Amino acid sequence: MITRSEFYVLRLRSEHPEYSQRELSQCGGMSLGSVNKTIGELQLKGLLDSSGAITASGMSSLKPFKVDNAVILAAGLSSRFVPFSYESPKGLLRAKGEVLIERQIRQLRSVGITDIAVVVGFMAEQFFYLEDKYGVEIIVNADYARKNNSSSIYAARHKLANTYICSSDNYFTENPFEQYVYHSYYAASYVEGQTDEWCIETKGKHRLITGVTVGGHDSWVMLGHVYWSRSFSNSFKAIIEAEIDSPDTASKLWEEIYIEHIKELPMVMRPYSKGFIYEFDSVDDMRSFDPQFITNVSSDILDNIVSVLHCERDALTDFYPLKTGITNLSVHFTAEGNEYVYRHPGIGTERMINRENEVHALKLAKKLGLDSTFIYADSYQGWKISHFLPNARTVDPRDPDQLADALAMAKTLHASAAVLDNEFDFVDAGLEYEKVFESFNAPKPQGYEDLKASVLKLREQVRHEEWRTCICHNDFFEHNILVDPDGKMSLIDWEYAGMGDEANDFGTFCVCSKFREEEIDDALRVYLGREPTASERRHYWAFIVFAGWAWYVWALAKEAQGDNTGEWLYVYYTYPHRYADRVLALYQRDTQPTSER
Repeated sequence: MITRSEFYVLRLRSEHPEYSQRELSQCGGMSLGSVNKTIGELQLKGLLDSSGAITASGMSSLKPFKVDNAVILAAGLSSRFVPFSYESPKGLLRAKGEVLIERQIRQLRSVGITDIAVVVGFMAEQFFYLEDKYGVEIIVNADYARKNNSSSIYAARHKLANTYICSSDNYFTENPFEQYVYHSYYAASYVEGQTDEWCIETKGKHRLITGVTVGGHDSWVMLGHVYWSRSFSNSFKAIIEAEIDSPDTASKLWEEIYIEHIKELPMVMRPYSKGFIYEFDSVDDMRSFDPQFITNVSSDILDNIVSVLHCERDALTDFYPLKTGITNLSVHFTAEGNEYVYRHPGIGTERMINRENEVHALKLAKKLGLDSTFIYADSYQGWKISHFLPNARTVDPRDPDQLADALAMAKTLHASAAVLDNEFDFVDAGLEYEKVFESFNAPKPQGYEDLKASVLKLREQVRHEEWRTCICHNDFFEHNILVDPDGKMSLIDWEYAGMGDEANDFGTFCVCSKFREEEIDDALRVYLGREPTASERRHYWAFIVFAGWAWYVWALAKEAQGDNTGEWLYVYYTYPHRYADRVLALYQRDTQPTSER
């Protein structure tokens, strides 16, 4: 095995036979004396000839260090790079006229690395053209939405050898790639002052990485590409194969797994000067690097915004994601000093929401003074622009005063003479969501049919009653009720609005507030302004069941489409599961449900 110094001299001689000793010294980071000494040693071993040219034996000694391939990770969602990550994977965006991932591929190919694999996931199909254009191998990571980038390494584990591991969204001002690499390394850049990046601790003149901390001060930080030697790859492959199915591994970056096994996985830090490697975590990062990015980027979202607000693209700033719901995605932005929200429709919503009905409802809500945020909504694609309410909070359903104000808003809506053309019935909606769920051939949960049968029996009982039909919001819960600093409430997100039973909104509000039984009864007294009659109580309780069941089936459909509804799937299920038969008994026996407390 050749030494590190011998490797650098041989590599440079193979790539630049014309270099003088002084040039070898400058490029290899060695003193001129060390270069001359190393050349002499290599000549004695027959790896360089008397003129200093590399011999056939010298080339053979480099073979163990020859880079076999590269794996480019491109499966992630890039959730911080909104709104452009809603339309395109970040690696396919252009910086200074070049597509980020294509620039990296060209840089790899220019040094002879042509075996390149791209691991895709989010909007995978947008990367497929690279196969024909550059001859890359496409590897699909089916777990990208459920697991972190460790799953991409696992998907590409058959490629791991002497391998560059790259991120599709990095930009290198100069080509960092080489045909031969001596040791596994992580690229790093120095950050002055406080940083939230992953800070590297090293020891020895070769800067062996001994630890990594998240956040630090005046530190070298992980930034850019990585190189894995064959021995490193074999060790990491064994670790990831052993750990990939562990629930704890799902959320881990591959770097976290590396840190946990740092003694088994020796890696050095390779420093790069400031401005060599760029990583764009936000739109502002990209604009700082490429001032023309906003002007030149292909984006229907920006076109939508400027067409509504009648401003120039350059006037749009301060993009950042708002808390992502489980129906849509929302991004904050500023235009000419005013703050706005752009809503991007979520996966599969076109099959579950009538956008034309929503637009009618939004216009009506604005006219009634219930939604002060609405500006414009598209009735075909489902995007929307609203005013952003600085320092607004969502209503607290467990605060007595806020509960009263929220339910008063619902009563105002229900008492209005406003009319929409469409109707909304929670049970019918649930049956429609069921069709979407079934279209994905997902297995139904155990007990699903029995629960559905109970809901349908209860609906038949309710149908015999005469009750008021009025305009309902139908998604009436705390996160859709904003309270500005002056206490004024705005009821937003009218996607499900329509004519329905006046108990619709009460049902959703209680379910989505996760109210216990006594809290539901207390809220009903507040809503009615008095003690409910037995018939009123059972009627409103029936809509607790209907709302819970409809949203439960909705959540099943979303999960079947690959969306993650988190705890809500269980929350929604709880109400029909606990109360459907008990409320049905109220109709059949005219008795009240017994408290579960």
